Amino acid sequence: MSKNYNFFIPQFSYVCGLLTILTLLVWLLRGWKIISFLPGGVLLFLIFISIVTGIISLLQRQR
Repeated sequence: MSKNYNFFIPQFSYVCGLLTILTLLVWLLRGWKIISFLPGGVLLFLIFISIVTGIISLLQRQR
């Protein structure tokens, strides 16, 4: 019995897109001093997670 792994391809694409939008929103709000209490490490973590999910999404599309 073979498994269909095509379900995970759009899932990582959506997660990557949502994380990228969330990261940009946090970056803009932090730049406008609306959420200035947020440490820079949180923003770096969001950027890192966005890049990682983007790479995973691209690697799974090549399968």
